[in-house]
Amino acid sequence: MNNKNHITNLRKEVLVRLIRAFLSENFIKNADKIPFDIRPKNSEVIYRCCIHKERAVLRYREIAALGFAIENDEESRHLSEYAQQALEREKPEEEVLTVIDTACKGCVPSRVFVTDLCQGCVARPCVSTCSFGAISIKEGRSVIDPEKCKNCMKCISVCPYNAIVKLIVPCENACSVDAIRKNEIGVAEIDFDKCINCGACIIACPFGAVAEKSQVIDILKAIKSDKKVIAMVAPSIVGQLPAEIGQIAQGLVEAGFDEVYEVAQGADVTAKNEAEEFKERIKEEGEFMTTSCCASYKEFVDKHAPDIKPFMSETKTPLYYTAGLVKKQYPEAVTVFAGPCAAKRKEGLTDKNVDYVMSFEEMGALFVALQIELANLLEYKFANEASARGRNFGVTTGVADSVKAASRDDNKIKPVCIDGLDKKNIRDLKKWAKNRKCDEGNLVEVMACPGGCVGGSGVLNDKKVTTKKLKEYSQKSKDLAE
Repeated sequence: MNNKNHITNLRKEVLVRLIRAFLSENFIKNADKIPFDIRPKNSEVIYRCCIHKERAVLRYREIAALGFAIENDEESRHLSEYAQQALEREKPEEEVLTVIDTACKGCVPSRVFVTDLCQGCVARPCVSTCSFGAISIKEGRSVIDPEKCKNCMKCISVCPYNAIVKLIVPCENACSVDAIRKNEIGVAEIDFDKCINCGACIIACPFGAVAEKSQVIDILKAIKSDKKVIAMVAPSIVGQLPAEIGQIAQGLVEAGFDEVYEVAQGADVTAKNEAEEFKERIKEEGEFMTTSCCASYKEFVDKHAPDIKPFMSETKTPLYYTAGLVKKQYPEAVTVFAGPCAAKRKEGLTDKNVDYVMSFEEMGALFVALQIELANLLEYKFANEASARGRNFGVTTGVADSVKAASRDDNKIKPVCIDGLDKKNIRDLKKWAKNRKCDEGNLVEVMACPGGCVGGSGVLNDKKVTTKKLKEYSQKSKDLAE
């Protein structure tokens, strides 16, 4: 889905207004009015059946932006109560995703379906190709029995009129681990025992019914306190906004952060450590090690594919090393990671050195709310420069290429890239683990999102654009790679 659409605009508007409410003289009162400020009396109905439903959805978006699960909401509860609770909260809620049931369309069940294009042809290839006896002819047209259909879709490929289609539920279709489904009233719900927090459902839902629980209020509280607050920006931040990374970093300083670190520094540590680990672990032909900076991949292995665990690199992520570096230098500082996806928000909750996480989308809203014009700022000078390989972690092949570049014996490294944790790639990973070898290579890079981190659920710009910008930025620092 396009990163710039009506859903992202609505999310941004709620976030911008919420940030401005926090910075106002009366946060509680102003937070309570946001849905009515966005959709005042007699305003045009744009997306829903009536203004009241539009306000209801906006209310739920604000609850998520305040950091709370919509599933636990009591409709009689005022937004002012949520705002007060957000002020009093000491730490964010555990799960990072929530579903706006009022926004959910309640899509028809996913199934293979015969459309009106069916001509009732004499050949009837759909009937003869179905191995399950699910297709019959009634009144001269093909009909599919959903009880017998196995969704193999062979009938779709043989129909000469393209009359058979698969009706999909976007969020369910995007989820490779079957963690999102309809509940008893036909509304989407997330099974957190299965969910790997990849955020694919956020991107896929055309109604914006799946949302992240924001930590923006917690971050603003930290900035308002007398504590030192340090931002750590992911490599994939490059190209997200029409400004250089140094200007984005300076924008964070203007917003109240005391210092800004590139997580690419931690990526350099990851690459170096994984190169050493690879050398120790891979001794024979066919052996392999998987590498990933993606928290979703770790959750996938823990929840769905424990057989892969022996083949996972034990090296920590770039965020882990960067946050550890910051906390070592400033033990009392509040650390905030600016990243591209829901998975990193989940990782932040499990890392004692990461206090809060904000998405690039939330970062952009912060700049808008504070009227910070990045293009007018001088570039921030990072205390420590990162290498080209570290800065390239945000795109597919970047991690494996960086590990290979960090290895003094790189001719033995044969990279393989899993560009997105879809069901096909999951089957490949499980097959390699079962066979205890990978014929395609020996260093398997796994990215949950196609394109890498630049394709995450919290990004601001098209991944093709950001990939190009990130590679250009990385090349500028190639002399630091040694």
